[in-house]
Amino acid sequence: MTFAIEALQKSVNHLHKITEGLSESQLVASAYPTEWTVADVLSHLGSAAIISKRRLDDGVEGREMPPEFAQSVWDVWNLKTPHAQATDSLLADAALQERINEVTPEQRDAFRWALGPVTLDFNGFVNMRLGEHALHTWDIEEAFDHGATLQRDAVAIIIDNLDLLVRFTATTTGSDETLLIRTTEPQREFALMLGGEGVTLEQVDASDAHDLELTSEAFVRLVYGRLDAQHTPSSIATEHLEKLRTVFPGM
Repeated sequence: MTFAIEALQKSVNHLHKITEGLSESQLVASAYPTEWTVADVLSHLGSAAIISKRRLDDGVEGREMPPEFAQSVWDVWNLKTPHAQATDSLLADAALQERINEVTPEQRDAFRWALGPVTLDFNGFVNMRLGEHALHTWDIEEAFDHGATLQRDAVAIIIDNLDLLVRFTATTTGSDETLLIRTTEPQREFALMLGGEGVTLEQVDASDAHDLELTSEAFVRLVYGRLDAQHTPSSIATEHLEKLRTVFPGM
């Protein structure tokens, strides 16, 4: 738990470092994906921080967040100028992190958030924000540094929490194929099942055989739809990648 919060704090610090002082032209430059500007990504992170903080407050108090709250926040942020989206995003981001740090151990134990058919505890809540934050921070950094990589501390947490994301965002190929995937830095072994009814990812025991080997950083970006040909390290064998880019279209 502590490691996830620390990784999120480092991601927050990194986002602030790379975005504070950006010019107007930089804010309206294309991010990744290109249909979003840097300011759009910051607006997404900022509005999500406002919504997440409200969800955290309500969860700690045992209340349901009003269903109309999220839309009311998006309506406000959509009207902001790029400069306001950027500056307000950093403030909202810091406020959410401060609130997460304040939650007591007793409140952490009691926290629950119903996300469709899944109920997340406090650790799941932090992990979800970390994944969103780290990947969107990369979306921004990539606009100015095409060789950017995800923060190492974030990768070490996200790599062990990909199964839920895969269940809800992956696109089935309609086959019953299973791919064995080995990742490094940190090392993990996964079985990716491309079942006709849904895609699942499970950690498995180490094996000599594997269909794809890549760094954990690259695998996280693949699952989040950010390992296109231009952002794939040359050391990764291309076999299976085109298929997997279809399975993981991004979010």
